[in-house]
Amino acid sequence: MSQEHHSNPVINNLFQTLKRHPKRIVFADGEDIRVIRVAARMVAMEIAAPILIGNREIIHLLAIKDSTSMKYISVIDPTTSSDIKLFCNRLQKVSRYRGKEISDPHNTVSRPHNFAAMMIQYGHADAMIAGNQSLPAAVFRAAISMIKPVPKVPQVFGATVLTAPQNTNFGRNRILFMADCGVIPDPDVKQLASIAVETGKLAHHFLGRRPRVAMLSHSTHGSAQTTSAKKVIAATELARQRIHADMLDIDLDGEIQADVALDSSTAEIKLLDARAQEPADVLVYPNLDAGHIALKLLEQLAGASGYGQLIMGISRPAAQVSRTVSEEALLGTAAILGVEAIKTNDLRLAKQKA
Repeated sequence: MSQEHHSNPVINNLFQTLKRHPKRIVFADGEDIRVIRVAARMVAMEIAAPILIGNREIIHLLAIKDSTSMKYISVIDPTTSSDIKLFCNRLQKVSRYRGKEISDPHNTVSRPHNFAAMMIQYGHADAMIAGNQSLPAAVFRAAISMIKPVPKVPQVFGATVLTAPQNTNFGRNRILFMADCGVIPDPDVKQLASIAVETGKLAHHFLGRRPRVAMLSHSTHGSAQTTSAKKVIAATELARQRIHADMLDIDLDGEIQADVALDSSTAEIKLLDARAQEPADVLVYPNLDAGHIALKLLEQLAGASGYGQLIMGISRPAAQVSRTVSEEALLGTAAILGVEAIKTNDLRLAKQKA
């Protein structure tokens, strides 16, 4: 395990949690030496049971050439899997319910991303990672098509977890949750409010405390009267109403500028009530351009490590990673998904008992 991960208490805690409750993590793009190495590390750390999707011969050949052990790593080729018929039947039933017809269900299900998504939807695995060898659109399309949505979320979106080795303004625990950095080009008021609430819930789960959510804008509490600022103001109010109605343990402020969100001395000067506050844990961006640009700048210039686009708004844990993803980022993303899977499983058991 790298020093980078070990030095951040939140990320380190994820490994400790998973060691007590290992989960089955499926990698949809399994024909990748980075994935094979990460899978072997996960086995050695005893934090997960990795499942690689792809051609068995190709994957084993890559492992042999790299002298990487495949012990306790499962490999599934969708085209020859014993589950293909079961998944085809389920896809046809769901499609008919939605008023659609699938002309070739075998071809649809045998695509790696679709097969992996079906695995986590129907309990054959606990979480899915994809994107290291494919386009983001293919990953999100599989998640949206194959995995049951969360009723209160109007549209699927992406949330990224960022950590930094040393930066006093980088959240309270050197960790930030950012959304939406990958999916919705220009979210409306309802979508923006949902992004804030759902990402706040995600942060609460991982931080184990009441998170602070910042609805970002170029304006702070009415300093500008633009259409964009007004949208963030309306979304902030709607998000507050939902936090109150659902009795969520989340603090939320908006519309505010990024320096106000992250630096308490700046907040003292710019906020009308002149109250110092803790730095934000969650940054919610007004549109995709702002979120994605900020994410790349933090990674490239501030040395931040990004984990995923966690696919939010679906009922099972899944993430899309970049084609340039590092092994450390793959490992960290897998750990985040594994811990999310523990929460998902706990909620499912609670519903069954209710």
